[in-house]
Amino acid sequence: MSSSTKHFSSYYLHLVLFTVFFFTTPSSSSIESFIFGGCSQQKYTSGSPYEFNVNSLLTSLVNSATFTTYNNFTVQSPSSSQDTIYGLFQCRGDLSNNDCARCVAAAVTQLGSLCLDSNGGALQLDGCFIKYDNVKFLGVEDKTVVLKKCGPSIGYNSDALTRRDAVLGYLGASDGSYKPYRVAGSGDVSGVAQCVQDLSSSECTDCLSEGVDRIKTDCGAAASGDMFLAKCYVRFSERGVHSHGGDGNNNDDEIEKTLAILIGLIAGVALLIVFLSFLRKVCEKGKGGK
Repeated sequence: MSSSTKHFSSYYLHLVLFTVFFFTTPSSSSIESFIFGGCSQQKYTSGSPYEFNVNSLLTSLVNSATFTTYNNFTVQSPSSSQDTIYGLFQCRGDLSNNDCARCVAAAVTQLGSLCLDSNGGALQLDGCFIKYDNVKFLGVEDKTVVLKKCGPSIGYNSDALTRRDAVLGYLGASDGSYKPYRVAGSGDVSGVAQCVQDLSSSECTDCLSEGVDRIKTDCGAAASGDMFLAKCYVRFSERGVHSHGGDGNNNDDEIEKTLAILIGLIAGVALLIVFLSFLRKVCEKGKGGK
């Protein structure tokens, strides 16, 4: 196991709590929805040269995202090689520069709170991924499973599984060209996959192929699945949940649920006001009768 893999595995110790917390927190935007995040256990000293380099790197990520969807940086200190820091960001391939910049800015803000004073950290939002560390990970293939999620089982419907396999087959295959971002659809099944662009074309395909194999094995006949490895991800859904970052039907369902809750709250408040008003009148009559 490489040092990069060990570091990312140590991040995973923190992922469960962070994932539970953020999944229960409403997001203002689908591209800024939290998927996973983790931090190294090693901390740097406040006010140290390393802290300066971390802040410099994160600022570079945000600035660079205004004109490109991927970039990586190495920040070095002249005085000490131990303060060298590596970092990158990558946005989903269908995002505009404005949306990419907004997502990366949100990710940097969240990571700053999530991994306060940590030597390394990684954060995946729905629309972008950022990572930094003092151990060089740039250009290093890493197929560690970071997060997997499977939807409800649809049973072994041969037609549905055939469409799913066609989608996943395209996402994990290579036609000789470099395609770090891939989208596919077959009937009511759609999927999206992406690898981090510090990987070579062959490494990218290798990572995505691993993601496809794992999602088939682990999710079986599920209606949807997410498989996030350290350097790539594969996602599919029978209803197109992951197409273009979201599903209109799911959003409509959430809106309906929210409206139902709000209506219930308003009705409850109204009843409380009526009840209190009734009590006040009863009390006033009682006083008047004395």
